[in-house]
Amino acid sequence: MKSSLPKVLHRLAGKPLLEHVLNTARQLQPECIHIVYGHGGDAVKSQLDAEDIQWVYQQEQLGTGHAVQLALDNISDNQRVCIQYGDVPLLTVGTLSSLLQKGDSLGVLTANVADPTGYGRMIRDSAGRLRAIVEDRDADSEQQQIREINTGIMVGNAGLIKKLLGQVGSNNDQGEAYLTDIIAMAAESGVLIYDFTTNSEIEITGINDKVQLAAMERIRQQQIAEELMRSGVTLYDPARLDVRGDLICGRDVEIDINCLVEGRVELADGVIIGPNVCLKDCVIGANTTIKANCVIEEGVIGAHSIIGPFARLRPGARLDESVHIGNFVEIKNSEIAEGAKVNHLSYIGDSYIGKRVNIGAGTITCNYDGAAKHKTIIQDDAFIGSGTELVAPIQVGKGATIGAGSTLSSDIDDGVLVVERSKARTIKDWQRPKKK
Repeated sequence: MKSSLPKVLHRLAGKPLLEHVLNTARQLQPECIHIVYGHGGDAVKSQLDAEDIQWVYQQEQLGTGHAVQLALDNISDNQRVCIQYGDVPLLTVGTLSSLLQKGDSLGVLTANVADPTGYGRMIRDSAGRLRAIVEDRDADSEQQQIREINTGIMVGNAGLIKKLLGQVGSNNDQGEAYLTDIIAMAAESGVLIYDFTTNSEIEITGINDKVQLAAMERIRQQQIAEELMRSGVTLYDPARLDVRGDLICGRDVEIDINCLVEGRVELADGVIIGPNVCLKDCVIGANTTIKANCVIEEGVIGAHSIIGPFARLRPGARLDESVHIGNFVEIKNSEIAEGAKVNHLSYIGDSYIGKRVNIGAGTITCNYDGAAKHKTIIQDDAFIGSGTELVAPIQVGKGATIGAGSTLSSDIDDGVLVVERSKARTIKDWQRPKKK
């Protein structure tokens, strides 16, 4: 990958490659998941560790057979195991289940591909029974013409696999213990080998460089878009939506072009997302409209609200129902109560805005004194005129009105009108400075 980041931590649709594999494995409800790791494994453990995972360290990279042997040391002989790969992210639980249902002894997932270059070839006898797997680099010219390939995915009895791996050598051009060698050994011993063949190259494709990662990203995004549309979501252009995490949608959700979803995003019934919107770890209530070019991160928006265009909701924004946030408004760590409006060119930070409050254009809550953040509280039904600066900590009473252009630093009583403006002066015969 030409990267300091371990390959299995490179992200596909917002999740590490290995997380996709783990999510699929967990759908099989295994007793335990064993992850064999080597170089860079500490970073993998710190990011993906969980109670159902047992970590197995492979100090020397001596091949797939050796890796499986290390994991099997912690598994009793009567257990059934499924062997997967951390860089094969789009294998489905349906395919794995089909393989598992074929038998109990030893099974392998195969695939028919147009170009088998680089893959091990499945060798069958005249009756169609599997006899061996020959790696691409060890295959002769006739074997290289075979298009049925080994995916690397195997299932079987742990005791049987242990016994077979104990007989595997490293007589190949890599000097490694190939897991695939156990197929020939099993066939020679009369073990019943079963297989399931998939015709989906996408499912069995491993990722080995940034080119393959980018190609798989587009495939996964297409899959996500199709899943959303089949569940009832309207996508104006499925090719122009990127979901890098989990998107949960209610009924009659509409999403316009060039939208980016990161983390976990929940859209309730009837939500409309305009073009060029970025959503990250947020919850949006029913029948709310997010207009074009908005950025919403770690926020909660109530039902029947209108946001944007060009609004930014930073972490900690909590909006009640029927709230209006308009053009070039920034909200940070603030609660906006039902029916409040902040429609134009304003910054609201570390604040509580009460019900039905109207915030005029150009209003700023001055929440930071250079060392600490302070809170602004604006009670229900207050009206804040345009161009107002509220120097926190400050509280504006219920129904109070602040005249446009005011700068205030002390609390305002309920129901009063407050105007704070300097008297205008006219200076005659004044000359504007000119450039030399």
